[in-house]
Amino acid sequence: MKTLGKCVAFAVLCVIGAQAVASERGPVTNLPIPRYVSLKASEGNVRRGPSLTHRIDWVFKHRDMPLRITAEHGHWRRVQDRDGAGGWVHYSLLSGTRTVIVDEDLLQIRSKPEPEASVVAQLELGVVARLGPCNETWCRVTAGGHRGWADKSKLWGVAQDELRD
Repeated sequence: MKTLGKCVAFAVLCVIGAQAVASERGPVTNLPIPRYVSLKASEGNVRRGPSLTHRIDWVFKHRDMPLRITAEHGHWRRVQDRDGAGGWVHYSLLSGTRTVIVDEDLLQIRSKPEPEASVVAQLELGVVARLGPCNETWCRVTAGGHRGWADKSKLWGVAQDELRD
């Protein structure tokens, strides 16, 4: 009987912990953490810490690249790219415009969010596309003058449980 009580208590703590993680908000913006944004500038210094006095570890050089914000401190956001590399970037270099990176070579873009719909384009691995509406399994993307629906699991820059109108 004691074991059952401990199991129930543990399950309750797990649920409470999961809810706390799912509802984490940034202390500066009160927006969800983590969340996705894109690089507004054509270059963005990535620093070791949240200030101009911290060393620059590298420079992001691809405008519109999607990034995941994992922390906030004043005017600084800690970000990660698709490979998990990250650091601190000044918020003025970031945009709320959503983009994604194609995570599969020759990803088929379809006319409708259905696996049988006609293919309107194929996107190469690493292409950055503008993100539109998303349902449970599909997202509308725009890249290189082509627009259509892509399998959400083959995109980086959108959460798998994220729904967008």
